[in-house]
Amino acid sequence: MVSLEQNIAAAYEDVRNDKTDTNWLLLEYQDEKTDVLKLTGTGTGGLAEFKNALKPDRAAFGYVRMVVGNDELSKRAKFVLVSWCGPQVKVMRKAKLSVHIADVKKVVSSFAIEVQAVSLDDLKENDVQLLLKKAMGANYDRQASQY
Repeated sequence: MVSLEQNIAAAYEDVRNDKTDTNWLLLEYQDEKTDVLKLTGTGTGGLAEFKNALKPDRAAFGYVRMVVGNDELSKRAKFVLVSWCGPQVKVMRKAKLSVHIADVKKVVSSFAIEVQAVSLDDLKENDVQLLLKKAMGANYDRQASQY
């Protein structure tokens, strides 16, 4: 079981709030030994800024708001839960990620897709947007889309 700091719930609500510019948050472990997640970052720069906050030697969880749609009339805010396991993360921390995500989901509970990333290539903007579009359901623009 992982412990989550109390300010995480407020940051989650801030990302979900369409009236704020905050569109991502990052949760990292307090240190290598403990199973305590703390809020280490928020921002307004979208997925690109979120990716810049990820470290190759850290395991983390993130939450990103993205606006997707087939056209201007179908634009919607959708949310992505990210499990980040950098390429230099130690084996024991890697093993705990799959268990700890259940506790994270108790606070970060509303998302369209979940992405498990082990490299920054797993978080390419176009790929994530395509996954979100597929998760939206009906595609009334089949001729112009790639899926």
